[in-house]
Amino acid sequence: MLQKAVQRAVGRTCRIIIPHDVGLTILKGAVLFGLDPTVVRVRRCPLIYGVGVLNRFVEGRHPRDKLLIKDGREWCTDILDRFVCVDQSVALGEVVKRSYTPARLGQRKIIINIYCSPSEDVTYISDPGVRKCGTITLDLPEPLPLLGAVGGAGGAGGGGGAGGAGGAGPERREIRATMQFGDTEIKVTAVDVMSNRSVRASIDFLAN
Repeated sequence: MLQKAVQRAVGRTCRIIIPHDVGLTILKGAVLFGLDPTVVRVRRCPLIYGVGVLNRFVEGRHPRDKLLIKDGREWCTDILDRFVCVDQSVALGEVVKRSYTPARLGQRKIIINIYCSPSEDVTYISDPGVRKCGTITLDLPEPLPLLGAVGGAGGAGGGGGAGGAGGAGPERREIRATMQFGDTEIKVTAVDVMSNRSVRASIDFLAN
């Protein structure tokens, strides 16, 4: 019925090509992929994927309702730090890396919220169409005392996915976040460089 309707509508002006055994072709492709997922070497991202972070607040660039003052520093909240964009091609096993530092010293865990959106025109996780599709929580153990140091090392940093710059005093620890694309799932990993602790999560790349 659909084929006849299309032919009646545009058959006089366009040449319509209807492949035979379409359903069988799709089934064959599904079977091949089930036997060997590597047959699909490149995929296009249907959505933006990124994480929510804090960045230094810049007057005139960031809206005032996103201003957060923490430990005497001004931060812009809810920024979407993109890992990939809509329609970006990603190869099987392709890895995108980012480095972050906790927003402040003294906390013992960092929470990284993962977001996605079908629109390119987004900047903040609060923008329309942006939704959370995953969360990973990484415990940050207290560093071991340095050899020959008087007393212990500074307390571990924490805070949800913040990218603060280091300053005087204890060195801020580095959190390395990666997203591995190309398969039917996105594999998300966060590693505390100081302790080498890591946490992993998976997101359905096709369903999202």
